[in-house]
Amino acid sequence: MSNSKKIAQTSIKKNYIYNTIYQVLSLITPLITAPYISRVLGSSGVGIYSYTNSIVTYFTLFAALGTASYGQREIAMHRNDSKASSKLFWEIEFLSITTTAVSLIIWLIWICVSTQYTAVYGVLTLSVLAVAFDISWYFGGFEKFKYIVIRNTVVKITGIALLFLFVKKETDILLYVCIMAATGLIGNISMWTYLSKLLSKVDFKTLHPFKVHLKQTFLYFIPTIATSVYTVLDKTMIGAITNSEELNGYYEQATKIIRMVESLLFSLNTVMVSRQSYLFAEGKTDEIKEKIDKSFEFLFALAVPFMFGIWGVAENFVPWFFGNGYKPVVMLLYLMSPLPLVICISNIMGSQYLTPSGQRARSSKGIIVGAITNFILNLILIHKFGANGATIASLAAECVISVVYVHMSKEFINWHQIWNALYKKLIAGFVMFLGVLFLGKGYQGNIIISMVQVVLGAVIYGIMLIVLKDKVIYDAFRTIRRRE
Repeated sequence: MSNSKKIAQTSIKKNYIYNTIYQVLSLITPLITAPYISRVLGSSGVGIYSYTNSIVTYFTLFAALGTASYGQREIAMHRNDSKASSKLFWEIEFLSITTTAVSLIIWLIWICVSTQYTAVYGVLTLSVLAVAFDISWYFGGFEKFKYIVIRNTVVKITGIALLFLFVKKETDILLYVCIMAATGLIGNISMWTYLSKLLSKVDFKTLHPFKVHLKQTFLYFIPTIATSVYTVLDKTMIGAITNSEELNGYYEQATKIIRMVESLLFSLNTVMVSRQSYLFAEGKTDEIKEKIDKSFEFLFALAVPFMFGIWGVAENFVPWFFGNGYKPVVMLLYLMSPLPLVICISNIMGSQYLTPSGQRARSSKGIIVGAITNFILNLILIHKFGANGATIASLAAECVISVVYVHMSKEFINWHQIWNALYKKLIAGFVMFLGVLFLGKGYQGNIIISMVQVVLGAVIYGIMLIVLKDKVIYDAFRTIRRRE
């Protein structure tokens, strides 16, 4: 193995470890805070935060205008040229400041015309402002995930501490929103202290932020805003159609569990965007395909047990985790649990092929189709089934996007390869589900039983993968033997 290849592999491993550390923290944080917040604020308070946060998200999306994904890709492709990457940074950052300013003006107008939750919206102004200071994309382009992880870790811990210190009763919803928004803003500002290590001096007269980058960032913005239709609009439409803060609260708590799973799963793709962009720039097609294949094996191996595991533990888990009054969350989790598995397909192909290869505009077509599917189904299903209907709509939208993405990426992947990477894991997961379900039968709200279910499930799943001779297990064994 060449020295350069060893360095490349080490870089990916280190970055994945760094990002996984943060994702584990992201996983632990809701495990600590969600039970507390669900009991202190109640389903109504959680629902208010969910709904208002969904509204401000549209404004933060416009403020960002696709600069994060576009910026990370551009920096990754020019990271060997200090002057070029520094010039790119300032051009994209000036563009981001401009779009944030425009978004902020429109947001303030929205606050003035709003008749409900005005105070909450006022505090969420901090979230819009935070976009201008978010330069994590720059560090991501250099694969300097260490800095991002340090920043995010400090922000998370600070937010947790402030939450437990000051949020004590149901009427503290405004304080809760303030803590969430302010820590994000401060965290983004703190990233600027690391800039001197990477930036070179730039003649600001030579910068052309709008002429060069506006069109490209807009192309990245289209799929981003379309994605929000089925990740954020669900909450907006639940609130608007049902006029129920409680339903939004149930939906928020269920999605919180699923997002925890997704954040852990997709930390690999986060670090792979820059690497794959670099490989595309170098024309290393075989290495790109190899990394995509391995990503499917690895992520499926994690997504499948999460899906079956949620099915098996939800009924016992929800009562002790969220407290009384959250029973509807059980059904929502049943319906949502396949989402991480389905999203694995679109996430891998989007992050490791379509975006790095410069096909973001093409991929947006798939996302737009999925967004339209979600919107139409939301209109039909939320009226009939409430939050459950929104969940079904989201799952359908994600399936559509995955199908379209695989079709767009047919020179790199096909359904036969995907099925080969998946079917043994599905068998192992189903056997695991039966064992976990049997153990938890008759129990509701027992934390000890939930823990035993998780441990037993992991053991059964691992044994089944060995019995079935799944590729991911044998690859892991070979890696261990080589190190020995």
